[in-house]
Amino acid sequence: MNTIQNPILRGFNPDPSIIRVGDDYYIATSTFEWFPGVQIHHSKDLKNWKVIAQPLNRISQLDMKGNPDSCGVWAPCLSYDKGVFYLVYSNVRSFNGVWKDTPNYLVTTTDITGDWSEPVYLNSRGFDASLFHDQNGKKYYLNMLVDHRGGKFFGGIEMQEYDPIQQKLVGDIKYLHDGTAHGCTEGPHLLQKDGYYYLLLAEGGTEYNHTETILRSKTIEGPYELHPEVNIVSCADTPSHGLQKSGHGDFVQTQDGSWYFVFLVGRPLTERGRCILGRETAIEALEWKDGWPYLKSGSKTPRVTLPMPDLNPHPFAKTPERDDFGTTQLAIAFQSLRIPCTEDWMSLSDAPGFLRLKGKESLSSIHQQALIARRVQHFHIEAATSVVFDPESFMQMAGLVFYYNTTHYHYLHITSNYEGTQKLLKIISCDNAVMSEQEQEIDITDVAIDRIALKGILNREQLQFYYSIDNGEQYQQLGHALDASILSDDYIQQGGDQYRPAFTGCFVGMCCQDLSTLHKHADFDWFDYKEID
Repeated sequence: MNTIQNPILRGFNPDPSIIRVGDDYYIATSTFEWFPGVQIHHSKDLKNWKVIAQPLNRISQLDMKGNPDSCGVWAPCLSYDKGVFYLVYSNVRSFNGVWKDTPNYLVTTTDITGDWSEPVYLNSRGFDASLFHDQNGKKYYLNMLVDHRGGKFFGGIEMQEYDPIQQKLVGDIKYLHDGTAHGCTEGPHLLQKDGYYYLLLAEGGTEYNHTETILRSKTIEGPYELHPEVNIVSCADTPSHGLQKSGHGDFVQTQDGSWYFVFLVGRPLTERGRCILGRETAIEALEWKDGWPYLKSGSKTPRVTLPMPDLNPHPFAKTPERDDFGTTQLAIAFQSLRIPCTEDWMSLSDAPGFLRLKGKESLSSIHQQALIARRVQHFHIEAATSVVFDPESFMQMAGLVFYYNTTHYHYLHITSNYEGTQKLLKIISCDNAVMSEQEQEIDITDVAIDRIALKGILNREQLQFYYSIDNGEQYQQLGHALDASILSDDYIQQGGDQYRPAFTGCFVGMCCQDLSTLHKHADFDWFDYKEID
């Protein structure tokens, strides 16, 4: 029997919003500070998925320079009506203190893989906004309310009509619901079925007490009654289950009338431990009883493996393990931090066959880094690259980085001494903003070839770096094994700093810094990402 294995979107892909258009399914997921904004995944069978678009690809749509870690694009909502795709998203600009700056925008297109419109500003009252297309032709905008009074923060769910002709919110703001005792009420989505409006809410916080609460009403403004069991999914009482943090999701109906629920999950290394792959997306089948949805798993715990829906299997071609940068278009798996890829710092044409990165600010910068990376999507991987770099100062660096945010990373890089007379291989780690260097370093000044291959093998919580002077034919170990579990939401949140958001996941990629002149470049010949069974 064909089955679906959860999660369906592996690695950092949280807050799924799903739609079906004909025989095609699309899921939009959050990208936070990574650019371009929003990942749109495509499937025809709900099992096999492929990223086909990252629609927020211009500064005019998404200006994130200076955004704190784990801010930026939160919980996008993808919807479709009468030939038009709608995408609502937040660009969270601040997190510290009781106030949160959360402007919300709307972009549209008739071609989901084409260009999206310039943004329409909606409001800044909260985040996790969504757009609902009523069967009566009206459109309604929902958001959670940020309420700073008394440190409350989560202030309930609001709704306002959206006028597509005037391209703005109109009429009075309606307060729909203040949530349940689970608290942290966010992620509102509306669904219309059999004479009811169903209100889907993410509650309990996006960690181990996460859940999805369901309410319904005969009228869109309410009052809304609670599901007989309040919520339909939660792993709070099953700590040993393989899928944790389940909640914040969306419903979709298949061509034959079946219903499915997509929602975020985490896969910890240990029971209630650290999730180095970040928050991912899973799926479960739904059944309706007495007008209420329930998981087909028979409990609130989602299945790791479930039967395929009655859809024709549609697998996609496997992505090659090596990217040799042989085109002028960066592969869609790669993203940059906060800023778009422009010729002033990233080029695939300056040195054909190479990815050229022109050194910018440090790995601690929230403004302008020259960093290109992809999600880590498997617990055991090998990632490697080959770099040509001739530093003239210790302030110039380039290499391979395993990165979570500006205060947590492991970095194998080429640099120099003060005089620029020695070419060195070194490892820097940053843990809770405290930087440390491994004692072992390698002098490669007299190496005969100009390129050095750098490799990292990640095996769950352990990361070991290697280097090669024959372009990857033979590698030698450098330094001791590092703690990769610090590259996780959970590790940072365990530090107890309520003003440091941590909602992303581990990335691996290439970067270049020039802290003296901001122009020294490094050329990367290839990049490998390989899952190890």
